[in-house]
Amino acid sequence: MKRDGQLESIWRSEVKKHYGQENFAPGAQFDVVVAGAGITGITSALLLQKKGMKCILVEATNMGFGTSGDTTAHVNSFFDIPYYQVIRDFGLDSAKLLAQAANEAHHIIKDQINLYQIYCDYSIRNGYLFALDEEQDKEFQKIIEGNQKVGIETFETAANPFGIPSVRVVEIPNQAQFHPLKYLRILLKEFINSGGTYVENCQVTSVKKENDKLVSITKKGNIVSNHLIYATHIPPGRNIMHFRNTAYRSYVMACKLKNGNYPEALGYDLSKPYHYYRSHALDVEQFIVAGGEDHKADNVDHTSESFERLGNYLRQHFDIEEISYKWSSQFYESADGLPYIGQLPGSPDHVYCATGYNGDGMILGTLAAKILSDIISAGSSIYEKLFLPSRVKPVAEMDNIVDS
Repeated sequence: MKRDGQLESIWRSEVKKHYGQENFAPGAQFDVVVAGAGITGITSALLLQKKGMKCILVEATNMGFGTSGDTTAHVNSFFDIPYYQVIRDFGLDSAKLLAQAANEAHHIIKDQINLYQIYCDYSIRNGYLFALDEEQDKEFQKIIEGNQKVGIETFETAANPFGIPSVRVVEIPNQAQFHPLKYLRILLKEFINSGGTYVENCQVTSVKKENDKLVSITKKGNIVSNHLIYATHIPPGRNIMHFRNTAYRSYVMACKLKNGNYPEALGYDLSKPYHYYRSHALDVEQFIVAGGEDHKADNVDHTSESFERLGNYLRQHFDIEEISYKWSSQFYESADGLPYIGQLPGSPDHVYCATGYNGDGMILGTLAAKILSDIISAGSSIYEKLFLPSRVKPVAEMDNIVDS
């Protein structure tokens, strides 16, 4: 291994430039404070700034630090929570609305890429789901039927492009992949060019209400605003999101193959935890980028064993010449499988959260930005009820806890 000593992701090896200014004027006032410069925060700040709002984006470290910079950046119309489960727990209309939301979020990403001429290795890829044994195939049939009910094109195919022996394979057309940090870097640049303020190494630690204004407390001083978006996974302080989300860690390797066979496809098996695959070109080199071995995050260091298991699994199915990069990432799974996007329960009015994306952060982070920017600028969103953070779904939550 020649480049993985510090567990660097393949994305960070290419993009290292920062744009944050050092500080802001004490007591500065804005329409919106956005905390967190990942895909949710940067997209939210840009959409709101373009709508004429004065926004400040603050980041505790640097752009894309954490999940947005460590994702494998699959852009899917299907989710870690399958549609049949959404139909069961939330109803068919809600499941169809979720599919509509996924499609809209994908279009937002494509539109931003075209509008700002972002060269971020975006490409359309067909997705392939495959069952590895008869037990997985039982779950597989329910997934297929759920996709069909909500209008996600799904059809059986004879071949698995990743060459992994499978009892059944389905193709889901028009999925996509891209380079997350190349994409976010240009969105951030556009936000700043549009008059937005961006400050790094500035963490929002709490918020209070004073004279009908929100006062965000940061390590660099207070910021006064009308609205605050926590685009930070779990908001700081004591709040219900700590109890309604579970942290997981996933592991990724970027490998060079001896046979030079890098499928132009996205792949997913149905193991528990499942594995996911794509290819990526870095300059003239090609890599297979594969992840899995997800587990609940705790105080025990599982890093070595998890990477060892993932590496052994990949060697069973791929002709690996070298593991060039490896890294891990943390994500949050909600209690009932759908994210929480909207007013943060127990906080002052106009304080918003966006969390519980599971492994679907690129689509759901973009969707959250759309929802929150619509709520703040227009007063509502067609999707807000589905993702309301104050919702309670006891049956769905119990099933999700058992499955975890």
